[in-house]
Amino acid sequence: MRPLVGLMMRSGLTFPVLSDALRALFIDVAINDILTDPKARTDSRISLLTGVHRKEIKRLRELPADAATVPEVVTLAGQIVARWVGSAPYVDAHGQPRRLRRGGSPAGGRDADFDSLVASITTDVRPRAVLDDLLAHGVVYMDPDDRVQLNNAAFIPRPGGEAQVFYFSRNLHDHIAAAVANIGAVDVAPFLDRSVHYDRLTPDQARALQDYARAAALGVLLDVNRRAMELAGPGSGEAAADWRRVNFGVYLFDDRDSGEGGGLS
Repeated sequence: MRPLVGLMMRSGLTFPVLSDALRALFIDVAINDILTDPKARTDSRISLLTGVHRKEIKRLRELPADAATVPEVVTLAGQIVARWVGSAPYVDAHGQPRRLRRGGSPAGGRDADFDSLVASITTDVRPRAVLDDLLAHGVVYMDPDDRVQLNNAAFIPRPGGEAQVFYFSRNLHDHIAAAVANIGAVDVAPFLDRSVHYDRLTPDQARALQDYARAAALGVLLDVNRRAMELAGPGSGEAAADWRRVNFGVYLFDDRDSGEGGGLS
């Protein structure tokens, strides 16, 4: 919790505010995740389970639930970048994202263009508006030939921006949820949660390992994205109620040596 507490204080989130939010969360988890029998969801039972006073439970149960919203830059830009780096004709022979013309290719050419990329995702927003938004968020830039160039091989949100905060929340939740499910597993751990960790590295060795890990991770993420694009194509035939979501992530961290040893875990 130490990194989170530091972030909270730097962001102006005080303990009383956090405490109130956690109190409401304890009640929500007790009602929706722990007490599966509706008859057991009495204020007394919830109070016993959470340690929250019954008067507080009554007050918090009457508050409207927060509506979880996904920033537009995430829902649209994320889909555009995923297709740009994961499917033809927007990648070259080496699997790298192409530089795209703004509009249709001249003289009936077959070059991929940005407008067709946007149209393959949505027809509700004009490609020019999408381009302006991606430029503003630093996701793309215009090269000297006036072509649209992806700023990174994967979507990296602007530091401190709305999109980064959204991904921070979702990825942190999913990583903890996977670890919790593995801890509670009766037999085989259901989710992948592995790491390679080494200590006693010089600063140069640590930087070299970081560079290697970043390149390797990016290659894996792009491969998984391409496979997801293939699997998520039309014709799955599944009803919306049966849809699933998969979040595959990679993290890298560097810190002072704590003498824990190294290896694969």
